[in-house]
Amino acid sequence: MKTSATCIWQGKMAFSTELGGHQVATDASVAYGGDNGAASPKSLMMAALAGCTGVDVVTILGKMRMPFSGLTIGVEAELTDEVPAVFRSMHLVYSFTGEGVEADKAKKAVQLSQDKYCGVSFMYRRIMELSWEIVINGQKVV
Repeated sequence: MKTSATCIWQGKMAFSTELGGHQVATDASVAYGGDNGAASPKSLMMAALAGCTGVDVVTILGKMRMPFSGLTIGVEAELTDEVPAVFRSMHLVYSFTGEGVEADKAKKAVQLSQDKYCGVSFMYRRIMELSWEIVINGQKVV
């Protein structure tokens, strides 16, 4: 299976990339010659990780029939100091809300995503440290 993207310069440091029929804008900060008009390409790596594992977790919990009313996935990343700066680590915080959220099911869903299903996590673990935690209704459980 192949996939492709087409990236077109929009001026200064802005680009528009077509991915599967969807447009994704990127830009650099003013300090790097851009207008800060969109997310940086590097920051989209965090979005890719959160989105990939999020799809897995929602799917798995649906199969487990565990109700929840909200899921927010925060990503905290640490960059190296050298040039080029690369991600040294990313930490995911899965925050669930709702009645009936069971810690053991949430943990199993996250573990399955991280260990078996999320291709982005699998790729990233080859280049950086990944860690995660679970918060349910404001209380850290894992």
